[in-house]
Amino acid sequence: MTASTTLKSNAGKVRVDNHTQCYHCSEPLPTAPIPFDEKSFCCEGCRTVYEILNTNGLCQYYAIDETAGISLRGKRREEYAFLDDPEVLKRLVQFSDGKTTRITLFLPQIHCASCIWLLENLYKLSDGVQSSQVNFLKRELHLVFSEEYTSLRKIAELLASLGYAPAINLGSLDEAARPVINRSFAYKIGVAGFAFGNIMLLSFPEYLGLDHLTESGFSKYFGLLNILLSLPVIFFSAQDYFRSAYQSLRRGQLNIDVPLALGAAVLFLRSVYEILSHTGAGYMDSLAGLIFFLLIGKWFQQRTYHHISFERDYKSYFPISARKKVGQTEQSVALDKLDAGDIIFVRNGELIPADAVILRGEAKIDYSFVTGEAEPVNVPSGERVFAGGRQMGGVIELSLSKKVSQSYLTQLWNEDAFNKKQESQASVLANKVSRYFTTAILLIGFMTLFYWLPRNTSIAINAFTAVLIVACPCAGALAVPFTLGNALRILGRFHFFLKNTNAIEALYRVNTVVVDKTGTITAGQKSAVQFVGSPLSPTEKQLIAALSGQSNHPASKLINRELSKDNPEEIAIDYDVTEFSETIGKGVEATIGNRKIKLGSRSFMDVLPLDPAIDGEGVYVQINDEVKGYFVLEHFLRPQAVETLQYLQSLGEVYLLSGDNDREAELLAPIFKDRANLHFRQSPKDKLQFIQELQNQGKKVLMLGDGLNDAGALRQADAGIAITEDTANFTPASDAILSAERFHRLPAYMEYARRSIHLVFGAYSLALLYNIVGLSFAVQGTLSPVVAAILMPLSSITIVIFGTISSNWLAAKVLKK
Repeated sequence: MTASTTLKSNAGKVRVDNHTQCYHCSEPLPTAPIPFDEKSFCCEGCRTVYEILNTNGLCQYYAIDETAGISLRGKRREEYAFLDDPEVLKRLVQFSDGKTTRITLFLPQIHCASCIWLLENLYKLSDGVQSSQVNFLKRELHLVFSEEYTSLRKIAELLASLGYAPAINLGSLDEAARPVINRSFAYKIGVAGFAFGNIMLLSFPEYLGLDHLTESGFSKYFGLLNILLSLPVIFFSAQDYFRSAYQSLRRGQLNIDVPLALGAAVLFLRSVYEILSHTGAGYMDSLAGLIFFLLIGKWFQQRTYHHISFERDYKSYFPISARKKVGQTEQSVALDKLDAGDIIFVRNGELIPADAVILRGEAKIDYSFVTGEAEPVNVPSGERVFAGGRQMGGVIELSLSKKVSQSYLTQLWNEDAFNKKQESQASVLANKVSRYFTTAILLIGFMTLFYWLPRNTSIAINAFTAVLIVACPCAGALAVPFTLGNALRILGRFHFFLKNTNAIEALYRVNTVVVDKTGTITAGQKSAVQFVGSPLSPTEKQLIAALSGQSNHPASKLINRELSKDNPEEIAIDYDVTEFSETIGKGVEATIGNRKIKLGSRSFMDVLPLDPAIDGEGVYVQINDEVKGYFVLEHFLRPQAVETLQYLQSLGEVYLLSGDNDREAELLAPIFKDRANLHFRQSPKDKLQFIQELQNQGKKVLMLGDGLNDAGALRQADAGIAITEDTANFTPASDAILSAERFHRLPAYMEYARRSIHLVFGAYSLALLYNIVGLSFAVQGTLSPVVAAILMPLSSITIVIFGTISSNWLAAKVLKK
């Protein structure tokens, strides 16, 4: 479920003070209201909130939703002094470097679009707030603030004064799971179920046709008891539907709760009239059943959404690992296997997977994924570093102080900075359907009512109510999250990890493909390395191995593997590597002992080769002021790479962009069909501009890269897939991450993702068929309201079952071949 919401402008729409409701919260005014700024308020709290918003130019809050404000009458002032305790802060915050703090707060009061708008404009109310992002489904606020200008206590007190008091307790500190549904909602289900059962029991004489009981005085008393039992149902259990419908009508809109509330009101009023006038038994059993089954359906949706959210946050295993220190060697270990106290190595460009303490090495941490600030921070040994930071120097040795939180890494991956602003085809279709659905249902309902009224009043009421209830767009709205959500989980099991459902829809629209060469279609583990130049001494080989071992670039890894194969257990960080730096697309350099070493392209060297015999194409080595020679890297294609490229060519034109020289052009030209589609010596900026040019021609571009030099291109492309080896490289700019060992399975994964969209359209068709069949019975008066109330949640369950079974069936057909 995604975390942000885009709001339509409501400029010019102003709330009018009618002097009967509080201007802020819309609650009825007390006998002595509080006047301020020619407006009336129910309490000092509401007046204060309005004054704060008005002073900061945020009164559009009232225009977005006319019942946006939260009543503060009778609410005690929350105390947050405990947030000044450093130990409490240490357990609550996700990141803090002494300047910037990042934290997620649970705000159960979030309920509408105005809440989202106000909370995401929190920076206007507090100078220290740098960004605030709302996850509406989870009622969470992701905050980044400056400790120089504010504190967590001040922000919590500000939120409480606005009516959004954060729920911070011992459960927050211990990361306890929040309940799927709140207690009030459970009470509403219980009340509706209790009333439904008892009203049915009191209505048994009529069900069984026992006229002697019906004609006795018992029927009158049973009718009155049914009215009493239905009162808490209509005024408590159903209040959310009536409130939502009322707010929708006040905004001049029609949402799905309007026909539901109208149907419930008609049932209640008609039943009260029949019972009190002794003209009939009423429909109180249908009313209680309607509300009960609607709430059950709502509970089912909340449970299923919670399940999807839980899997997305805590069971998404990214194909990244950490290099754990075991004795005097290092081993690649999956993130979920790491515990507090483990020692890991983090190389240049790698992500720190969990909070840790630096044991060894020069730490230059880039926290741009966390704070947006790209300037690396020098952190000395013994100090704490936080999850989400990226090392921008040589290898560092860390001792983990926490376990890895997959939910936090997922949150980083879904940051707005890395999201592509595009609306999916499936979402567009859902919006178009819901826009006209309620209006059409109301028209059909009233036409049915007016048709049956002259003929049979009882059938008219039943048919009208059944039409309003049985026709529900909820089933269609569930098609995307459940069908594609299940597809995400299935692909994850096959080590193809997609960021969200939009990534599946982006793959569906692709008609042009751009691929990187080194580390993407070529396999680093099977490439050959040859050195050309002056013979290297054992010491020089060790120095070059130490430098190349600091980098994750495929060329550096190949050279390091070649130079270390005589002593594979020797780890490069045993050398004193200082002043390390890596220039993307050029090379790496560092000082080792008293020698300055550079490894990279010819143009990266400080001096030119003096010997023509060592002047060629390759990865050059410079020690101090002498160019020793260059490494020639012979790359081999990954298994079934040709078949994979042939599948990509079936989607559209395929281009190769490589930073290497064109030595292998003749070998690759037949695979890509056209020599003009091969582009070599491409810098990261060149790759980005090439994709932009394709998009300007109206192309939908898929980019395949290794996530190192290709980050900009992966982000610019309509869909970007990062191909990763068993390293700790983590690429938030990509839409998908594919384990390199599964590269040959990419055609099957792509085909499954693209065909999953067809399942969504199938789910829409199923929902449409359900509505047509249901309405055909409802307009004839042969469908009772209580049966319609049962069918409505069943339609949602049907869509969920269809999405799950069909996506599992498609996986068995496509992925397991």
